[in-house]
Amino acid sequence: MKKATRVAIQGISASFHEEAAFKFFGRDIETIECNSFKETCEALSNQRSDYIVMAIENSIAGSLLPNYTLIREYNFAIVGEVYLPIQLHLMALPGVKFEDIRYATSHPIAIRQCVDFFYDYPQIQVIEGSDTAACAKKIRDEQLKDTVAIANTLAAELYGLNIIERRIESNKKNFTRFLILKNDKGFEVQGTNKASICFQVGNQVGALAKVLNIFAEQKVNLTKIQSMPVLGKRNEYYFYVDIEWKNMDDYDKAIRQTLKYTVNFNIMGEYQKNDKV
Repeated sequence: MKKATRVAIQGISASFHEEAAFKFFGRDIETIECNSFKETCEALSNQRSDYIVMAIENSIAGSLLPNYTLIREYNFAIVGEVYLPIQLHLMALPGVKFEDIRYATSHPIAIRQCVDFFYDYPQIQVIEGSDTAACAKKIRDEQLKDTVAIANTLAAELYGLNIIERRIESNKKNFTRFLILKNDKGFEVQGTNKASICFQVGNQVGALAKVLNIFAEQKVNLTKIQSMPVLGKRNEYYFYVDIEWKNMDDYDKAIRQTLKYTVNFNIMGEYQKNDKV
């Protein structure tokens, strides 16, 4: 009998990370629950999991910068991506009415995405928790009748809560991009048309522009560029860049030329574009 694919996620069952894992791999997987992104990396590094599903950016909250550093430092390969629409609901124990609510709890990023809703209800005290699904589970476990969680429908179903207010997120076009990581730089993905790369350039006028122009000349499209300071080095930055191409030869040529103008160049992963929300 074939063993289920083991996927490390930050959070617990019914978290958005598990929902993203289901969307990418299907339901027939074993999720490895972890308390932090660092712990997911340790699980993959120690072969307790086969993959990690890791959030990397949200359309409202922006990039999760520490995760770029984790991927680079552990030298994991990005082998895929998945976009998940983030729909946030208020949920409570069966029988609890809206007027009973005194507290709302969720992950800080989820809370930030619902500020407009809570502006109209100043009597509700908003409390930060470790994870959206964990907040829902706590309500069930402790039978909290004055508290609601902000989480997804998966959490409501799993922990037996009623949704008392749907879609409370401020922006209805809210989505998170997750990366699929594997501890195998030699792992080949078929039909690649997207890559994530990382590099540094010299601290002189036009150094970065020269690199970006190479991609433009070779018809390779930049979909994202993110800079992060190099720890302990003044005026030095890592640039994390996502690129897409139609012709593999154009991509290969661009990479070869880019190597001449960069240092610490690293292809973090080549994979299939998968941006359907």
